[in-house]
Amino acid sequence: MEKKDILIIHGTDYKNMTIRILKRAGLAELIGDRNKRIGLKPNLVVARDPSEGATTHAEILEGVVAYLQECGFNNLTIMEGSWVGDNTRDAFRAAGYERISRQYGVPFKDMQADTWKSCDAAGMDIRICDTAAQMDFMINLPVLKGHCQTLITCALKNNKGLIPNAEKRRFHTLGLHRPIAHLNTVVRNDFILVDNICGDLDFEEGGNPVVMNRILAFRDPVLCDAFVCESMGHKPEEVDYIMLAQQLGVGSADTAKAHMVYLNEDLSAKKKPPMTGRVKKLASYTDSQDACSACFGSLIYALDRLQERGELKKGLPPVAIGQGFRGKTGDIGVGHCTACFSKSLEGCPPKAADMVEFLEKEWVCKHM
Repeated sequence: MEKKDILIIHGTDYKNMTIRILKRAGLAELIGDRNKRIGLKPNLVVARDPSEGATTHAEILEGVVAYLQECGFNNLTIMEGSWVGDNTRDAFRAAGYERISRQYGVPFKDMQADTWKSCDAAGMDIRICDTAAQMDFMINLPVLKGHCQTLITCALKNNKGLIPNAEKRRFHTLGLHRPIAHLNTVVRNDFILVDNICGDLDFEEGGNPVVMNRILAFRDPVLCDAFVCESMGHKPEEVDYIMLAQQLGVGSADTAKAHMVYLNEDLSAKKKPPMTGRVKKLASYTDSQDACSACFGSLIYALDRLQERGELKKGLPPVAIGQGFRGKTGDIGVGHCTACFSKSLEGCPPKAADMVEFLEKEWVCKHM
């Protein structure tokens, strides 16, 4: 797997999906020496079940551990520090990680209780937890989701769990963006496996999950977060820490040069995803017929961006989406399946960022 690659797999068998994508990425070959100390960094920000859209699914962690041990890697450590005010061990239990730790013999280190040292992070002094600093290879396991302060959170911000609580407080006083970017010049980002199963619409704590049933793999955390922005209807330039991290040499935000590798098709069209109140409200602006999870989820994110701008209003014709519209005509639709409509956005699925631009021009403005 190269730095510019983005691997994508769809489905609901999350453990086996994880193993399959790791094999395709050649993770064992990327790590090399079987004696390396390998850190596994999920997102356990709060003590909530992963189905609520805040934390990394246990099946993904289990798939990573099973794959690594099968390949002869046994020096593994799960590590995380929940946000200030929440207990990491409670989050560890709520996410279902205790069984995995016990069954596979992988220890857990609570970064809230870890020792730390200060280091120079490209000209900024930052305190890093000692256990994280001692790893030879880090596997970042973030959740693709929204954030009330930084718009999105994924690979780069997930590493905030590797600093002590006092440093997390200081990050907020500094405005989050600059310290997050500098943090990623010193913490390892050797491999990123993104939980894009049902991340929250716009809040790190969860509560409004958008079901997409995907797992993504990256080697570049900046490319990862730039892709996440576009997947949620934002531009990477809207998230300061992404562009700052690029300037500091952490990675590239140029998604146009990325190489997309699809391991399978999204076969979720016959299954209606569960929806909370906010997601249901956004879905009321759609006409969904056998829509795949990733395509429908992208439309929900796009509609949320339009709602933030005050552009969703009663009287708009529903946006068609899904395989049920193949070969049919209509007013407006998104995705390859609505190609015969008067107005249609190509893509399978289109990015939410492209949906926002298309819907603003062809849907909102035409019905003002």
